[in-house]
Amino acid sequence: MVDISIYARLLWAQVRSYAAYRASFAIDLATNALVPLLDVATIIALFQVTPDIGGFDANEVLVMFGLAALSFALADVAVGQIEKIRIYVRTGLLDAALVRPLSVLGQLLCADLPLRKVSRIVVALAILVVAVARAPIEFTPARWALLIVAPTAGAVLFGAIYVATATVAFWWIDSGEFANALTYGGRDFTSFPVTVYGPAFRYLFAYGLGFAFVAYYPTLALLGRPDPLGGPAFLAWSSPAVAALAALVASVIWRIGVRQYRSTGS
Repeated sequence: MVDISIYARLLWAQVRSYAAYRASFAIDLATNALVPLLDVATIIALFQVTPDIGGFDANEVLVMFGLAALSFALADVAVGQIEKIRIYVRTGLLDAALVRPLSVLGQLLCADLPLRKVSRIVVALAILVVAVARAPIEFTPARWALLIVAPTAGAVLFGAIYVATATVAFWWIDSGEFANALTYGGRDFTSFPVTVYGPAFRYLFAYGLGFAFVAYYPTLALLGRPDPLGGPAFLAWSSPAVAALAALVASVIWRIGVRQYRSTGS
């Protein structure tokens, strides 16, 4: 059985490395905090020229954005560094992780934790709190629970997308743009109601990849609104199940990738 303290020491080493350059770390925190704020400014600008987007008003869209931003920020801090795997594969550094009696994925995630992005989580959480307070939500115990669970489920789904797309590097080393299209593209996709997209986009990204369950369906459940697209009511509460399925699929893809990996020989 693996000693959890090993991973704790790896994480602590990352904290110490950031503490060695405090001014640079503070600048990185401030810069990363601007990312969700600029995205919010874009949404506010859109509502200066239209009363609704896809049938949802500003407060409702901001709830979706808050859920999507918080979900992505959590996933980005926890597993976003896995996108560097193509560098490890190209240079042969992945071999070092393979010979240690530790989880390869665990090592890669703990070796380069992007603490500078923690400020995105704080800002996204603040945006969600403000949006929920302004939106017409009649809270019940189930909706309170959903509000807590939905960002976690969204983070798991985004994390699964991160891992699954990063695994492509085992077969296609220059797969960075492909992975970014689904991770960062997914972040932008989930920030707006899926009703604004055409049928092809909805079938592929909203349902095929599960992005509709990050923010769109949880927002419908919080607002008590039926799905404008005619989906069954249970979909609004299905984000944990979809996230669990996505994590399972990503786990299988990762295991297949690791097993077929062959050293660069360098």
